[in-house]
Amino acid sequence: MIKSMTGYGKAEAVLPAGKLTIEIRTLNGKSAEVSIKSQVLPKDKEMIFRQRLSETLVRGTIDCFVSWEPNAAETAKPINAELLKAYYDQIRSIRNGLPGFTGGSMEATDRMNNELLAAILRFPDIMDNRKVEVVDDAAWPAVAAALEEAIATVNAFRDREGAALYKDVTSRVAKILAFEDEVERFDPERIAAVRERLDKALVELGAKPDKERFEQELIFYLEKYDINEEKVRLRQHCKYFMDTIDGEPYPGKKLGFIIQEMGREINTTGSKANHALIQQTVVRMKDELEKIREQSMNIL
Repeated sequence: MIKSMTGYGKAEAVLPAGKLTIEIRTLNGKSAEVSIKSQVLPKDKEMIFRQRLSETLVRGTIDCFVSWEPNAAETAKPINAELLKAYYDQIRSIRNGLPGFTGGSMEATDRMNNELLAAILRFPDIMDNRKVEVVDDAAWPAVAAALEEAIATVNAFRDREGAALYKDVTSRVAKILAFEDEVERFDPERIAAVRERLDKALVELGAKPDKERFEQELIFYLEKYDINEEKVRLRQHCKYFMDTIDGEPYPGKKLGFIIQEMGREINTTGSKANHALIQQTVVRMKDELEKIREQSMNIL
């Protein structure tokens, strides 16, 4: 069964320091165009993500979002205690050496010390801002498992969408074949109508052509408007379409080429028709083919 290129999948990896969420969204595209949006994946792991997404999802515009939600304990930035103490001691030493400075009461001293600590905590280098590596070797097995789960969810989504696409496009191919049956029913009537118009025109002109020569010219004229080859080729293309969609795992690109050939035969039939009902039927065939073309652009 065919797959759609539209899909969505999500999975989570619960790590000691927090939760990592992987979201994958896919749309139609000519090739595998992978985009990874993350601030926590190291470059080497990002390459593994990219390769795995290309291998398993095959084709389409593939967007992967990796987000990180740390635990409450991990959210608080650690304080560089040694640096804070060094600043505190230096500032107290400078303050105590200022002329006219008196320590005052114990309550005043405590208040000043607290204010001093609060001021030092606002220094930009007091907080330890070193980046913690979330996806390290220890966390990787859980992250890799989450990636596979998200990919599996995307493929399940694509399978469901593919089933709907298959039902739609194959029913429209069947309609085109039914319209082709109508064209074949109209064909003898078309030939008779052309001959009748020519005979009427000769009568109105008062012309009396040689009967044998007239038949030869009539045959030549009707051959120019013969659509038997177009009918045969269109049926062959429809069969090839069905064989391809049923027999290949990723038929999307090939179906596009077959649809072009189907359109060529339908257009030629319309240009040769010279018959109102056949031309109306051709318009209906074109309408169905255009809907098949639109849907096939999303087939993997």
